[in-house]
Amino acid sequence: MSALTPPTDMPTPTTDKITQAAMETIYLCKFRVSMDGEWLCLRELDDISLTPDPEPTHEDPNYLMANERMNLMNMAKLSIKGLIESALNLGRTLDSDYAPLQQFFVVMEHCLKHGLKAKKTFLGQNKSFWGPLELVEKLVPEAAEITASVKDLPGLKTPVGRGRAWLRLALMQKKLSEYMKALINKKELLSEFYEPNALMMEEEGAIIAGLLVGLNVIDANFCMKGEDLDSQVGVIDFSMYLKDGNSSKGSEGDGQITAILDQKNYVEELNRHLNATVNNLQAKVDALEKSNTKLTEELAVANNRIITLQEEMERVKEESSYILESNRKGPKQDRTSEGQALSEARKHLKEETQLRLDVEKELEIQISMRQEMELAMKMLEKDVCEKQDALVSLRQQLDDLRALKHELAFKLQSSDLGVKQKSELNSRLEEKTNQMAATIKQLEQRLRQAERGRQSAELDNRLFKQDFGDKINSLQLEVEELTRQRHQLELELKQERERRLQNNRSIPGKGSQKPEPKTDGKHKIQEENVKLKKPLDESHRLCCLKNETSVSLLEQSSCCRR
Repeated sequence: MSALTPPTDMPTPTTDKITQAAMETIYLCKFRVSMDGEWLCLRELDDISLTPDPEPTHEDPNYLMANERMNLMNMAKLSIKGLIESALNLGRTLDSDYAPLQQFFVVMEHCLKHGLKAKKTFLGQNKSFWGPLELVEKLVPEAAEITASVKDLPGLKTPVGRGRAWLRLALMQKKLSEYMKALINKKELLSEFYEPNALMMEEEGAIIAGLLVGLNVIDANFCMKGEDLDSQVGVIDFSMYLKDGNSSKGSEGDGQITAILDQKNYVEELNRHLNATVNNLQAKVDALEKSNTKLTEELAVANNRIITLQEEMERVKEESSYILESNRKGPKQDRTSEGQALSEARKHLKEETQLRLDVEKELEIQISMRQEMELAMKMLEKDVCEKQDALVSLRQQLDDLRALKHELAFKLQSSDLGVKQKSELNSRLEEKTNQMAATIKQLEQRLRQAERGRQSAELDNRLFKQDFGDKINSLQLEVEELTRQRHQLELELKQERERRLQNNRSIPGKGSQKPEPKTDGKHKIQEENVKLKKPLDESHRLCCLKNETSVSLLEQSSCCRR
């Protein structure tokens, strides 16, 4: 039996690992539960290893405990709000089969278990929140009735079941908030059961106690006799609170998360059954230990009785031998009485011999039973080891499922971030599109105005051509004729100058005597030149006007095209 019971000072690594893994809950994963309106958001944190690491960790335990408290407080807010809304919409008395009510009790159970000090048992450490709830009857006398009712229930065998029954009775009494406030106000009493950073020791516990006041509007009725509160699975169903972040693209990811949650619930259920099996085996081991102790005591008593009988048999033999000797030496008349005494002594010896044989037979039976019990203990020990290995493998599978869930959640978060960025880009593009549409409308208005200006300019051009086309052509012909005459006159003037220069050179003495004819000819030429320049300037002006009109029309048409 000593081989089955591990020393309390040096626990085995397998037991520690199983205990640590069994005590973990879903809110200890690498997620942070936060509120997003009426929904629950899971934000990924750094990895938290489930197996003990020999190297020192860099995470602050106070930060982890604060994160757990915040997660549980948010879950309590969601659970209480959803329960009140659904109960008011339902409009009837709630029973134990109502899903939001079941989830509320599960969340309250996790809140009461947070930071609870563990008590050492045969297979490791055990945490029970029944101890703190028993203190309420000392603080509030009205709670004594609930505690007495819970203790009198015949179907409750574990402290966990009693704590669950207490919560249900307090909710039926509509004084759960009052009891929790009275318990939280006594920190010196709670310090015996909770760690310093536990939820019940911090301000989050007071907040949850204040939120419980809203449950006084709910009418609930529970039947405790037929309900198995000892073996219920206390797992939070996050699917009731998770929000679908991307309904169009995340259906496949949600299906995977749902499958993972189902697998997790199955593993938790299997783990619960294995824990129940281990508890049953522990009860059997305790019973066998008691039976073994009892048999050992009976064996010691039987051995003492055998020794006593042997001593008495030796004494009877000595007495019989003494009587025989005395009979041989004594008179014959005393032989009859002594023969009767001898027969009685022989009869007594025979009875004692038979009793000794019976005791030896019973001793052999007890020895065989003890051997069978030792064999059964070895088999039970082997079965417990196998169950422990199965628990370790199941915990590893659960860790793998959690890692897959974390990965899917990270992918979902990244896809949500991408969708958010795309939506922002889409909004900016819509703003630019609206601006471009307004600009296009303005350009269309300007285009219509330019088109109307171009049409009016073309009409004016056609009218101008109709009015001044013939005149311009005749003026151009006159200009050409005048230009030709001008060139001819300039040529004649040049020839006349050369001829006069030659005459002046040939007759130098007459140059000073006749300057007047030369001046008169020059004045005539200038007058003719002025007369010729007037129609030429008029024709140039008309041509420039025509060119400017055509250029303005071209510019208007190009603006319209733009």
